[in-house]
Amino acid sequence: MGWRIVGTLPNVERAVLAVAPHTSNMDGVVGISAIQCLRIHVKFMAKHTLFEGRLGKLMVWLGGIPVNRDSADDVVDQTTSVMRQKPFWLGIAPEGTREGAERWKTGFYRIAEQMQIPIVVIGFCYQRRQVRIVGSFMPTGDMEQDMARIVQALADIVPRRPERLSAPLLELRQKNQA
Repeated sequence: MGWRIVGTLPNVERAVLAVAPHTSNMDGVVGISAIQCLRIHVKFMAKHTLFEGRLGKLMVWLGGIPVNRDSADDVVDQTTSVMRQKPFWLGIAPEGTREGAERWKTGFYRIAEQMQIPIVVIGFCYQRRQVRIVGSFMPTGDMEQDMARIVQALADIVPRRPERLSAPLLELRQKNQA
């Protein structure tokens, strides 16, 4: 596909991968390809409708975990319970959608905080054709400050569909251009 993986991953059994921005279905193709190249055991959360029919079997085989976003109660507790039983890395798009979210979901942060595992921030830069591992850190407990740090780390990532940027990334871009 002509993409490169840039950066290094921490040497840990468990981590939460926060992947942003998420503006296109192609992000999934790029992400799954990168996982295969890195040969790490990653499971990823995706909307439950992607797990219907034949595609569903493929999604599960690739490591997908279906999440019904309309009834996402206890997803954090359920996920941490499963992660305690068997080590794996969990990939999540904090935006929760490809359509320019007003705010990011916080489940990925709460999972990392409860598990006391690192958050690895990854961006797919379509301009440079890079899967960029832009940072890794332990949650400090100050979610607002840590989320700002994650958004800042993604400042120069160019998504496939820039017009679909989520509000936190869009605000950062506008601030940097002013």
